[in-house]
Amino acid sequence: MNMINAFLRRPAAASVLSLIIVLAFYVLIGGVDLGRLAGAASWVNFAANLGIVALPVGLLMIAGEIDISIGAMIPAGSITTAILSGYYGLPIGVGMAGALALGVLVGLVNGLLAVRTTVPTLIITLGTLVGMQGVVLSAAVLLTGNASVALTSPDWAKFAFGHLIAGSYQVIIVWWLILTILFAFVVHYTRYGNWIFAMGGDKISARNAGIPTRGLTIVLFVLSASCAAFVGMCQAIQFNSAQVSGGMGYIFNTIVSIVVGGVLLTGGFGSVSGIFFGALTFAIVSQGIYFTNIDRNWSNLIIGVMLLIAVAMNEAFRRRALAYSPRKRKAA
Repeated sequence: MNMINAFLRRPAAASVLSLIIVLAFYVLIGGVDLGRLAGAASWVNFAANLGIVALPVGLLMIAGEIDISIGAMIPAGSITTAILSGYYGLPIGVGMAGALALGVLVGLVNGLLAVRTTVPTLIITLGTLVGMQGVVLSAAVLLTGNASVALTSPDWAKFAFGHLIAGSYQVIIVWWLILTILFAFVVHYTRYGNWIFAMGGDKISARNAGIPTRGLTIVLFVLSASCAAFVGMCQAIQFNSAQVSGGMGYIFNTIVSIVVGGVLLTGGFGSVSGIFFGALTFAIVSQGIYFTNIDRNWSNLIIGVMLLIAVAMNEAFRRRALAYSPRKRKAA
């Protein structure tokens, strides 16, 4: 019983329970063969691309901020790689560095505007989103004359960022796992994680306590834009081309997966493991329906219901965690 209570106090509890509920629903109502679903690559590939973007955006939400410019940074990273190394024929390393440098630049802009103005970060990143969409389209058309740019990557880049493991699993899954472990260590085992949670709880108090809130906010925005550009870069290398469209769906998908993962929109509560399971859950909901006998038109309804249930569970588990104290445990 103590183990169950301890689990229910963790931020990731809602995401794990959401995953179990979704699987049970698909098995009992949709007639899903779990073995067939577990062996499918489609939802795992989807979860990996989504999960890499969700990790830094989730940390921003824990810190009380948000970044929706990721919708433009994914195609921006992709088209930058393709233009530099595909159209102009520069080494693939230059194209990759250009994509990541663009992510750092946009993240710096978002972060500096966030700490030096009183404009909400939702509005700031909305402006960046629209602006980068125009930049990406204009740059592609002016420099190449097309909205789609071809790219041929060398074997080493293809192996590290774009090949398929066992013929169907994207190598970006490995990067997702590596980044999840790295983010989990930093957030849950270093002082920087405590600072992020403190910022989400009360940014003014955190600043008064000596936490470098401005610098940390900028770093989080840089991570968010860079990770989105990284996903776009990997997609360009894998598919041997880049397009100026795409990426907008990641905004909705990322926020839903983060909320399902136990992160509160108000900040101050969440976990990296919860974000990880949130991405898994969302991927199974959106891709797993193709393994059921359920009408595909019901997928958005299932996602909406899942989000409402997850929000309710997150609030309940947050209250349970905040109500817990060592004194109460000792008295029990």
